[in-house]
Amino acid sequence: MTLDRIAAALERLAPAPMPAPDFAAAEAFVWHTAPDRLEPVARVARVDLSLLVGVDRSRDTLLENTRHFAAGLPANNALLWGARGMGKSSLVKAIHAQVRAEGHDLKIVELSREDLPTVQRLLGHLRAAPCRFILFCDDLSFSHDDQHYKSLKAVLDGGIEGRPENVIFYATSNRRHLMPRDMIENERSTAINPSEAVEEKVSLSDRFGLWLGFHPCSQDEYLAMIRGYCAAHGIEVPADRLQAEAVEWQATRGARSGRVAWQFFCDLAAREGVRVAP
Repeated sequence: MTLDRIAAALERLAPAPMPAPDFAAAEAFVWHTAPDRLEPVARVARVDLSLLVGVDRSRDTLLENTRHFAAGLPANNALLWGARGMGKSSLVKAIHAQVRAEGHDLKIVELSREDLPTVQRLLGHLRAAPCRFILFCDDLSFSHDDQHYKSLKAVLDGGIEGRPENVIFYATSNRRHLMPRDMIENERSTAINPSEAVEEKVSLSDRFGLWLGFHPCSQDEYLAMIRGYCAAHGIEVPADRLQAEAVEWQATRGARSGRVAWQFFCDLAAREGVRVAP
C-alpha cells in the first residue's frame, strides 16, 4: 500500500509523456501545459484575406513567405509589429487559410507567451510530425526582468538541434524590439556596460528574418474596411448614412483601426438584423 502511494505521488510529479498528437484531427491547435497537450480547434476565428485593407505590402510579403515554407522552400520567421487593432493576428490566420486553400497541408499551432518555457517539448512533437506548422504567438513582449525571451531563442535559433525544418515562427507585437522603449533606456543608463545590458534582448527581434510594420489607418482605409464587411455579409446601407455613422463611431472611440471598423460593423449588423459569426 505504501509503495502504491509513493508510485502515485511520483506519477503526479512526473506525469506520463504526452501521447503522439493526432494532427489529422484539425488544421489548427492550441498548446496547453499541465499536462502537455495539443488541443484541436474545431473552428478558427478569422476573416477572409480579401477583407484586410491597408496592409497590402505586409500581406503580399507574408503570403509569399508562407507559400515558400509550405512548398518546402527556405522561409523566414516573421515579426508583425505596430499599431493595435490593425489586423496583425488576423493576417496570420487569413494567410494560413489562403495557403491551405491552395492545396498545402499547413497547420497552425498557437502558443501563449507564458508557455514559452515549454517550447522545446512542443517542438519535439512538431518535429516528428509529417506535416508543416506555423507556430504562432500573439501579443509577444517582454519586461526588463522577464526571462521568457531565452526560451524564444530555441524557436528562432534552434539550439544544437536547429529549428525543426517543418516549423516556422510568426509572432505579433505592439513593440518593434519586443520590450518597452523606457525600459531599454533605463537599462542603458544604469548599467556598467550600457550597450551589453540590452543587446541580448533588443537583438532578439533581429533574429526574425521578416519585420512587417503595421501603422494606423487613414479614414479612407477605415471606411473601405467597413464597406468590405457590408458587401461580404450582404448589408446594404445608403453610402451617406454609412459614412456618417462610421465617422461618428470612430470619433467616440478616439481612434481608427481595423478593430474599430469591425466593432462598428458588428453594431451596424445587429441594428440591421443580420447575424455575424464572431
